[in-house]
Amino acid sequence: MKLIRFGKSGAERPGILDEQGIRRDLSGQFQDWNTDFFENGGLEALKAYLTNEPTLPAVTEDERWAAPVARPGKVICIGLNYSDHAKESGMAIPQEPIVFQKGSNTVVGPYDPILIPRKSEKTDWEVELGVVIGKKTRYLETTEQAKDYIAGYCVVNDVSERAFQLERGGQWTKGKSCDNFTPVGPWLLTEDQVADVHRLQLELSVNGKTMQNGKTQNLIFNVYYIVHYLSQFMTLEAGDLILTGTPAGVGLGLTPPVYLKEGDVVELSVTGLGKQRQVCEQA
Repeated sequence: MKLIRFGKSGAERPGILDEQGIRRDLSGQFQDWNTDFFENGGLEALKAYLTNEPTLPAVTEDERWAAPVARPGKVICIGLNYSDHAKESGMAIPQEPIVFQKGSNTVVGPYDPILIPRKSEKTDWEVELGVVIGKKTRYLETTEQAKDYIAGYCVVNDVSERAFQLERGGQWTKGKSCDNFTPVGPWLLTEDQVADVHRLQLELSVNGKTMQNGKTQNLIFNVYYIVHYLSQFMTLEAGDLILTGTPAGVGLGLTPPVYLKEGDVVELSVTGLGKQRQVCEQA
């Protein structure tokens, strides 16, 4: 299933993308794709409901595409999880996952603008595979168990302000948590629809020029390891969003570095998970 949400910011409604690529409105049957939905068997209930092939109203084309899941309790990020990105950043390959968080209010739709923060000169892009947790867990015993706790996967742009991140006290969170810094979607593809999460292509372009082109098989710490690892340190809750890292090709790693400016167009995709497009605006 491809879960979507639509509508104005603060008034989003749940839906699905059908096999013909038409957005369908499910707000009459389900409240939202949120923590309660995932934690209380919502995916199973949705699948059962759709089995009867109900007639669902189409979403009008002018409706905004929202993030495919409601605001998560946590947005957890894994840093330097591709060796080529670690190299271009001038940092050592980590021996354990590098963990940091983004503000959950940074989550926006896949076509919402990137807002370049005030006094920013180093706003950067990062295409990533996003993982949405399907039910609460802590202390998973094995890596293999992790798959059972994943609701699905999505495209994420981990927008970053490098000066705020690296030059203002070394706390990554403030370089990652500016408004609109986490575009998500366009849809959440449920875990059972992904044949091999470690065989996906990630791509990102700026103004039509390809900047990033990576593969999830090159993750240093794979998806299931990450979920298992995080569960040893914190309770993962249904609807939490995990960003698994970005491949080489970010603006910081270029010689000389290149950063986003007003009017730039960023486009990104992950195999099977759709495409995003953002236009940069000044906050």
